[in-house]
Amino acid sequence: MDFKVTRNQNPTPKSEREEILANPTFGTHFSDHQVVIVWEKDLGWHSAEVIPYGPILMDPSSAVLHYGQEIFEGIKAYRHQDGSIWTFRPDKNALRLQRSAKRMALPELPAELFVESLKQLIAVDGAWVPQPTGEKTLYMRPFEIAAENFLGVRAAERVEYRVIASPVGPYFTGGLKPVSIWIALDSARAGKHGTGEAKTGGNYAASLLTQQEGDKQGCSQVMYLDAESSTYIEELGGMNLFFVYSDGQVVTPPLDGTILHGITRDSVITLLKDAGHLVTERKVSLEEVRKDVASGSITEVFACGTAAVITPVGLLKSREEEIVIGNNEPGTITVALRTKLTGIQYGLVEDSHNWMHKLAD
Repeated sequence: MDFKVTRNQNPTPKSEREEILANPTFGTHFSDHQVVIVWEKDLGWHSAEVIPYGPILMDPSSAVLHYGQEIFEGIKAYRHQDGSIWTFRPDKNALRLQRSAKRMALPELPAELFVESLKQLIAVDGAWVPQPTGEKTLYMRPFEIAAENFLGVRAAERVEYRVIASPVGPYFTGGLKPVSIWIALDSARAGKHGTGEAKTGGNYAASLLTQQEGDKQGCSQVMYLDAESSTYIEELGGMNLFFVYSDGQVVTPPLDGTILHGITRDSVITLLKDAGHLVTERKVSLEEVRKDVASGSITEVFACGTAAVITPVGLLKSREEEIVIGNNEPGTITVALRTKLTGIQYGLVEDSHNWMHKLAD
């Protein structure tokens, strides 16, 4: 599919862009262009364009505003030392977008068109990819929205796929300082046979009230338990969790339909196995974590996701207790994993799994 390119006639001045790139904050500034591809029931995918970044003209009856039929992805563009621009495992993001689309009754964008949409945006906005210092990247946000104007509960027959981009620095500004996590004791993120494994906005909206509670307690994220028994740990509001044991074994909750298929999660499992660790995907209860941290059996806990990469967890906190992990210091395995993964992403260490995909020279 060919893309029609309409360049922004009033792009951000170079001096202003450079000031933004010197100290980017997550999701507050955006590049000069966006990608748009339209899907219609009778026509399929068509009208691929790169257009100036700007507001979306939307009718008040647009289906996405009333029924929340939308999905999204998050993927980064990394500038390497030679100036080339790369992204990380875009095939996996494309497949996850398709999986989310199927669950939310949206059309599945072909994987090759997903990857091409990233290339097309970088072709015009490559200058927005920061220099490879301080873990700066260009965060790209592909998304699909129901774009048909009607009131009625059915799948939309017109959909728009778009990609926007925002230069970002580290998601958590404290560097490798362990974060504190609020335990949601009476709020569930997702239930069995629900939309938990789809990357859809409603899942994140459902976490905001509990996140506000956590914010008041000085916590950066919320940890959710299973909806059926409030016994087993599932994931954070936007990240997957790993538990490191003193014998080198690493455990993470299984993908059982309520947990997002994290691409960083999958990559971490591979890197752990490469390093000789036994990785087990199984149910982990809060009681088990409580006992094993107290006994010293669990020595590290970390969370991972596209935005924050790998982040050590130093404290699990609820209104009933506080569980301090590893003296609230980052663990050696967590640090080694983070160094390895970011090294691959920035082209500093060997990419033995061929995860990186070049977007521009």
